[in-house]
Amino acid sequence: MLGSFTPLVERELRLEVDERVDAEGRVVRPLDETAVAQAAQRLAALGAESIVIHFLHSYVNPAHELRAAEIVRRAWPNGYVTAGHTIISEYREYERGVTAAVNAAVRPVLQRYLERLRGELATRGFTRELLVMQGNGGTVAASIAAEAAVNTVMSGPASGVIAAAYTARAAGYPNVVSYDMGGTSTDVALIQNGLPQVSAELELEYAMPIHVPMVDVHTIGAGGGSIARLNEAGLLQVGPQSAGAVPGPICYGRGGTRVTITDANLLLGRLDPRKLLAVDRPVTLEAVRDAIDRAIGRALGLAPEQAAAAIVRVANDNMAGAIRMVSLARGHDPRDFALFAFGGAGPLHAVALARELGIPRVLIPARPGLTNALGCVAADVRHDFVRTVNRPLPALQRGLVRGVLEAQVAEGRAMIERERVRVEGIECVHRADMQFQGQSHILAVALPDARIGPAALHRLFEEAYWQRFGVELKEIRPVLVGLHTAVIGKRPAVPLAALAAGAPGTVLADAEIDRRAVWFDGAPIATPVYRRERLPCGAQFAGPAIVEQLDATAVIEPGNRVAIDALGNLVVTL
Repeated sequence: MLGSFTPLVERELRLEVDERVDAEGRVVRPLDETAVAQAAQRLAALGAESIVIHFLHSYVNPAHELRAAEIVRRAWPNGYVTAGHTIISEYREYERGVTAAVNAAVRPVLQRYLERLRGELATRGFTRELLVMQGNGGTVAASIAAEAAVNTVMSGPASGVIAAAYTARAAGYPNVVSYDMGGTSTDVALIQNGLPQVSAELELEYAMPIHVPMVDVHTIGAGGGSIARLNEAGLLQVGPQSAGAVPGPICYGRGGTRVTITDANLLLGRLDPRKLLAVDRPVTLEAVRDAIDRAIGRALGLAPEQAAAAIVRVANDNMAGAIRMVSLARGHDPRDFALFAFGGAGPLHAVALARELGIPRVLIPARPGLTNALGCVAADVRHDFVRTVNRPLPALQRGLVRGVLEAQVAEGRAMIERERVRVEGIECVHRADMQFQGQSHILAVALPDARIGPAALHRLFEEAYWQRFGVELKEIRPVLVGLHTAVIGKRPAVPLAALAAGAPGTVLADAEIDRRAVWFDGAPIATPVYRRERLPCGAQFAGPAIVEQLDATAVIEPGNRVAIDALGNLVVTL
């Protein structure tokens, strides 16, 4: 069924005023200040709660937007006034306008929520600054978070990626693909040299772009509740439709009747039907087998267990495709990375995915189901700044790049000072957004520091372009589209070893709690089942094996080697 598009700002709430600044920043037509005041009064009378001020070339000269905001604030009944250039200062007016509109829409909701939360915490004796997770992988003080509310979009997936980067780096694996599989979706991201990839190209539904820096996460509709079905062509399809929490998979006994990935894993022996959480009315394994047989098996001529294996295989292919999107499609070989698997369902599929992609090693953290929450604790304070330049490299004014980057650093340091959050130091990460003249695609180029000139920019861009596309275009001039700086306040380290579950004095034999038949490569194999919290640090064992804990179950295929490191991670070598 087709959805209907609802605009962020209804047509009758979009008003124009006379003004014009050209693309060089020169005032062509002065701002009509009387019209600005009248527009604000009219919008307030129409019931608008939050207002956006968005002018065509404010990224190069924001004087008119700043003056309009000053006039509006005199008459506006609250503080919800967003000037578009203060959120992002880039030359694309559509992207800048959509981002500002999203900010204005989210700001009142976030402001009220944070005010209630901070007030309640204060009454209970909490005297520190509350931090809010952002989509860029950093945190911001709750006292100023709502001013740039759009920065909290995608903060949940970003938190998981930050936790993956933090944990993997501490374990000695700076290059990993993070793989977070939950109940309805799977999020994957690339982490290189201990740092997640950050992008400013996110789009919401209906191709509405939000151009603020966010951790580059690729999401697909593949989770434990994803529904398996035969499509119109009679082919097996898994997802993106999901059974959700209610009614959920058949085995949860909440009235679900459609086969899901979780039901398939249960039939294959990877999950213990006695240990499923939040089951309303227990469903027998025979009932699950019959449901898979009726929905999938008979039509494909497969036995129920074969049909279940096919469901898992199709789901794995979907997730492998997502990993290829963040690695191979961007010039990175998955074999050069480890796979960091978390989420409630991630460890169930991680080893099979690694085998499919040639990834040699899988890391499963001590608390897979809680890893996203760990990201909020581990994340540093972070502020991102973008400034449009849009000039060919030969036309850059002397010292322009350094001046812009140093100004961004100064602004970031001032914001961290304003937040009053204890940090142990400040790091700055610089990036140039560049393209060849005449192209529309932008390539992000990491900069070593702020002291960089056009010649070095040219060389770095050519190197990045070659790595991504394998092509040299010597005859075309590079263009510096924009400059980006992330100012990062480093927070105290999180003691990851405290999460290690191994009980002192235990040995591997103490952790084995059961043996059951688990299907691998079309046949059941008697497989030991280990209790995760009983596995001692330093223990080693070989697959096949199942490792169970309260928040996740890990599947170790035959022939794989497992070692538990000092941080409690399962390190699986394929």
